[in-house]
Amino acid sequence: MLLALDIGNAEISLGLFGGEDLERSWRVTTRPDRTPDEWAMVLRALFDEAGLDITTVTGTVLCSVVPPTTDAMTEGLLAATGTAAVVVVPDSPLPVTLDVDEPLTVGADRVVNTLAASRLFGLDTIVVDFGTATTLDCVTADGHFLGGIIAPGLLTSAESLVRRAAKLSPTELTPPAHAIGKRTDECLKAGLLFGTADAVDGMVRRIKAEWPTPRVPKVVSTGGLAALISKFSSEIEEVHPDLTLRGLRIAHGILTASGAA
Repeated sequence: MLLALDIGNAEISLGLFGGEDLERSWRVTTRPDRTPDEWAMVLRALFDEAGLDITTVTGTVLCSVVPPTTDAMTEGLLAATGTAAVVVVPDSPLPVTLDVDEPLTVGADRVVNTLAASRLFGLDTIVVDFGTATTLDCVTADGHFLGGIIAPGLLTSAESLVRRAAKLSPTELTPPAHAIGKRTDECLKAGLLFGTADAVDGMVRRIKAEWPTPRVPKVVSTGGLAALISKFSSEIEEVHPDLTLRGLRIAHGILTASGAA
């Protein structure tokens, strides 16, 4: 069994694979102050609660944008599973060519997303990842990462707006019924959800206008909020909430087979 972890600024996504099948997934809050022992306890608790035996894990792989958590989690994984994690970084020897000015500054999660897209779809693809930031990453069918866009994420925007506006309160992000809100919470939902979806659609159209090949790229979304936001988008064609985890599985297979892990 392979345990894959995508460590983001707000959440950590975990996926347990049996071969190519994602058999179980979890989301936990990212806590950079947790020690390796604490992460080991969290991992054991997740498996115990799911009725799973953590000793069946024979390999672990992760990507991270939170360096303090990377080190602590790597040690925690070793303690909990007895495996040394394969850590995917921008310069890992993967079949993705980073055709950008500063390749080492590209987030490892973005590399993994584009690897997954090129391998799973075999098409030019725009991957929209809804996380702390909303990222749009561009990859060709043969694995050339062209660059992309980084914008504030939905929850990041919502938290900043509520914090700075004295009369606004946090609201549950359920789908708004109308664009014209009759109450403050309805206005806020419409602005956040419709605004995010429309912003993504506009950015996708700009990217398509600059696409360097004659092919029209496929547009897919991923991330914890992908299903919620994508239903309001006219450009997003498919939702793949576990794309990053599946990319990590692919990366693990490539790196271990090549001896680079």
